[in-house]
Amino acid sequence: MAINRTEYISTRGNADALDFAGVTLTGLASDGGLYVPRHWPQFSTEEITAMRGLSYVDLAARVMAPFTAGVLDEAELKGLCATAYGSFAHQAVAPLVQLDGQHWLLELFHGPTLAFKDVALQFLGQLFDLLLEQRDEHITIVGATSGDTGSAAIDGVKNCSRVKIVILYPEGRVSDVQRRQMTTVNSPNVKTLAVNGTFDDCQDLVKAMFNNQKFREQQRLSAVNSINWARIMAQVVYYFSAAQQLASSGVSISNGVSFSVPTGNFGNVLSGWIARQMGAPIHQLIVGSNSNDILTRFFATQEMRAQSVLPTLSPSMDIQVSSNFERLLFEMNNRDGARTADQLGRFRSEGVFAVSPEQYNTWLAPVFRAARCDDARTLEVIRDVFEKTGQLIDPHTAVGVFGARQHQSADIPMVTLATAHAAKFPDAVEKATGSRPSLPAHLADLFDHEEYVTTVENDLEAVQNAVARFTSGA
Repeated sequence: MAINRTEYISTRGNADALDFAGVTLTGLASDGGLYVPRHWPQFSTEEITAMRGLSYVDLAARVMAPFTAGVLDEAELKGLCATAYGSFAHQAVAPLVQLDGQHWLLELFHGPTLAFKDVALQFLGQLFDLLLEQRDEHITIVGATSGDTGSAAIDGVKNCSRVKIVILYPEGRVSDVQRRQMTTVNSPNVKTLAVNGTFDDCQDLVKAMFNNQKFREQQRLSAVNSINWARIMAQVVYYFSAAQQLASSGVSISNGVSFSVPTGNFGNVLSGWIARQMGAPIHQLIVGSNSNDILTRFFATQEMRAQSVLPTLSPSMDIQVSSNFERLLFEMNNRDGARTADQLGRFRSEGVFAVSPEQYNTWLAPVFRAARCDDARTLEVIRDVFEKTGQLIDPHTAVGVFGARQHQSADIPMVTLATAHAAKFPDAVEKATGSRPSLPAHLADLFDHEEYVTTVENDLEAVQNAVARFTSGA
């Protein structure tokens, strides 16, 4: 595949095009849009076959190379991958575990904070260090988390000398383990803010800070949420990896592989769609929702309609505004940025927008399926998987398993993304199975450490003041 310098454009069509370094350090586009490559790279069947047998590090470097072209050379990219994934507890990084005849779990929780976010954020931390050193610059990361992004982002950059990080999370709406993984990090470049609100409120505050051009420039803001393109890019890799693992073990993937993805902000399943665009043998993508089922309702009605956020056993999915859907909507609009901006503006003001039947039938119906799994069913799935296999799964993974079972075909392998370690949600797992999962050794003393957290109101000025005080050392 010929590789030239890769250029990125905004989904709202009114921001300067940037290279890979620019979009990584910028995060959100200046027009409020999200960056995507000007063209989707594609691998040939021969190139994909040649990837078989590669280590995860080598595969990651191969898959991400087209996106980093002109900024990172082969040695730099491979070095970043080797360092990022060297911290994972499993040599395969993202191993497959078989649940039944045609159903596998892709374990994405072997990173330091026990969630799939580590796969991208360990890489992103290394990337920030390299790019900022090259440019002799410093940045302030601000991010919102529904539970896992915050701890993974903090772990990824806590040792970066040129980065300060501020994470907003909804107070009382993350698990105790998730909270403590953020708030017990005693590092001078780390700040956690507990916001009196929902994840959507936290995400809105982050976007508002980015849209405040003066504040953004003063603080040199950057993003680690999945609005940052590098996050999405790094997650593409494990879809290729899962397909390669199945093929290498003798499983027929001639009809493709389907993936069931527990989904809140749409970034993880979007990475699967991108992998499919690049040539990965993906048949269908199942979008798994909990009771906050805006995406499931959308795939049923072609109308995106926001409702109140309900607290659930799978808090990382307690979301009503799925930011990354914007990238797919941009494609559905034939990359018309103005149209995309208009639709999202109406959604923000009215809480609803719709896509045409033609858009749905062309872009969505061939690829996407959806399923809704409430808390009662989540507990049933956790219990059933444990009784049949002895495996303990977390509530988010259970939502994915439920979706997989709704849409499984006899002749197509199904892979459910296991997005978090069961020990991050011990109360729910114990309620379902009677067995309480233990934290791995490196986190065994998590509840012995002091917490460092500041509580703030759901107010932009209050949050900006907190960020400014932190960055100034006050």
